[in-house]
Amino acid sequence: MKNRFLALAAVFALAACGASEQPQSSSGPVKLTVWIMDGSVTQDLLKSFETEYEAAHKGVDLDLQIQAWDGIGERVTAALASTDAPDVIEVGNTQVAQYSASGGVTDLTGRIADLKGEDWLPGLAQPGNIDGKQYGIPWYAANRVVVYNKDLWAKAGVKEPPKTREEWLAVTAKLNKGGDQGIYLTGQTWYALAGFVWDEGGDLAVQEGGKWKGALDTPQALAGMDFYKRLQALGKGPKDADEANPPQHEVFAQGKVGQIIAVPGVAARVLEVEPGMKGKMGFFPIPGKTADRPGTVFTGGSDLVIPAASKRQEQAYELVKALAGEKFQTELAKTMSFVPNRTSLAGVLSGDEGTAAMAAGAANGRATPNTPNWAAVEATSVIKQYMTAVLTGGDPATEAKKVSAAITTTLNSGS
Repeated sequence: MKNRFLALAAVFALAACGASEQPQSSSGPVKLTVWIMDGSVTQDLLKSFETEYEAAHKGVDLDLQIQAWDGIGERVTAALASTDAPDVIEVGNTQVAQYSASGGVTDLTGRIADLKGEDWLPGLAQPGNIDGKQYGIPWYAANRVVVYNKDLWAKAGVKEPPKTREEWLAVTAKLNKGGDQGIYLTGQTWYALAGFVWDEGGDLAVQEGGKWKGALDTPQALAGMDFYKRLQALGKGPKDADEANPPQHEVFAQGKVGQIIAVPGVAARVLEVEPGMKGKMGFFPIPGKTADRPGTVFTGGSDLVIPAASKRQEQAYELVKALAGEKFQTELAKTMSFVPNRTSLAGVLSGDEGTAAMAAGAANGRATPNTPNWAAVEATSVIKQYMTAVLTGGDPATEAKKVSAAITTTLNSGS
């Protein structure tokens, strides 16, 4: 969950809430277009929020549109540059820096107190704050765990989750029998790869002498890719797609997959597809190289931004306030097992198995390289292409040099 991150000219900031706002026709409701990312909220929770919000805000019509992560960078960039942007957009928190650099995002610094910003989780709020200005309002945080099918584990005689990577491979191989997949892991689940690379002491990119350099060609990074290849081979996941193609929760819901790597909230989406899976899902932290600590994970999250081009700045702000407020944050956390944006809500998920696994993994959480250009790396999908190339027979060292060079070029563009 991040990446997902300059200054915004003053004319686009608070002025956008006043002079730039166009009066609405009295003949119909104010329509607010909202982009919500696929996997962030269940359809039931989204519909419930829509109904309640419209009832409490007469004259407001919410158009809640689900967006796929694949290619979202280009779509958001285009929307921010248009004159007909959505009114509110959910973005990965590491993408905020790139989007705000375009001058197309409203500065909400003056709204922090009204949004109870003093209660925000510091690590969640920070990526949305660029050069002292708050462009992204923290929405939720999450990191990936292993979600497993308890029935298939019992069938295979596996009694407890593995504590190390090698144990994980052995358990997965044991599950991979009789038509069942030990794990469903696609070839382009690059956040999982990042964790394996970090566990080996490598990184996606490093900063040297004021410049960024792609680092997937280091021995440590190559060791992380090698483990990914071994694990991915124990299932039937496509080597040329990511976890959204097809949606891995739909594959898992069929009951023939022993494990997937996902945020705990994926369980709610599995139950939307197959209610019969209720009570059959377990969770454990992604194993590390040794039993004394879980694997390193990408700590992600989402922010809410208001495009400067929105002609309904005040209405958009009120919607953000509701989505980031205590009531919806509590409902979102309980439904999706996400970490809410407020420290005062830390106890909302006490006793939840998925959240406990997530918290254990979060102790070794990492973020993508802290540069506005990282979002551009994601947009090019070069890491996904690298993974597919290796998994389909390409020489790892050769392919790693190619992707590292591409990352280097992208991260230093404009510098």
